[in-house]
Amino acid sequence: MKIGIAGCAGRMGRALIRQVINVSYEAGTGVLSGGVEQMGCEAIGRDLGHLAGLDVIGVKVSGDVRAVFDVSDVVIDFTLPAVTREHARLAVSSGTALVIGTTGLDARDNAAIDRAAAVVPVVQAGNMSVGVNLLCGLVEQVAGALGEDFDIEIAEMHHRHKTDAPSGTALMLGQAAADGRGVDLGAVSRRGRDGRTGARKAGDIGFAALRGGGVVGDHTVIFAADAERIELTHRATDRGLFAAGAVRAALWCDGRAPGRYSMRDVLGLSPVVASDHADT
Repeated sequence: MKIGIAGCAGRMGRALIRQVINVSYEAGTGVLSGGVEQMGCEAIGRDLGHLAGLDVIGVKVSGDVRAVFDVSDVVIDFTLPAVTREHARLAVSSGTALVIGTTGLDARDNAAIDRAAAVVPVVQAGNMSVGVNLLCGLVEQVAGALGEDFDIEIAEMHHRHKTDAPSGTALMLGQAAADGRGVDLGAVSRRGRDGRTGARKAGDIGFAALRGGGVVGDHTVIFAADAERIELTHRATDRGLFAAGAVRAALWCDGRAPGRYSMRDVLGLSPVVASDHADT
């Protein structure tokens, strides 16, 4: 498959370049068709391999996003919500599959993704690691087994440069907990506390976001009762694990029917059925 990378000069973009070159090239499953950055970025014109600290491969960073979509079978997008929305539109016009790791998406962004998914396969997830998606399954199972005597809190920490909170992964975990309990996450979600907030409401799913240093991503789901506490934790120490999952998702799109899929579909952790909903 011909794989394009949006936001290729960022930390995740460079990790994706290395993943495609070091794994997909050797396995003969994928090649880099292009990388794109916003106009004015200093990386435009640089070789993708050199940009990622590898040997020159003869493919340069472009400022023409449409051109990259036109030459790619699938584009991996770890950018910003407004940029992802535009990429969803281009996926429709070019017939290019899309893998989305962008977080902080709102209803308008998701509507654009839904329109793309009616035409091409779209894989979207707040986190593309195998471990986190397994954790989501565990959280759903535990939440379903425990009653409201157990309060649910989700704590996450990321590097100082992350711009959205809670993280997409925290929201995935919150959705898993809500699914386990059979409740609407929007109705029970509590996004931080400050001042005299009163006692905790039974059934709430709380979120706490920490930012600092170079933390790649730490997430803990806490089930707390009066006499005991269960904690399920995932710690990421290398962005390579997200890149590996994203490239795996990109290759999985080959020959796939249009639809909106999650990483749980890619990993075989749920029935492979196009969904109107995805982890955001």
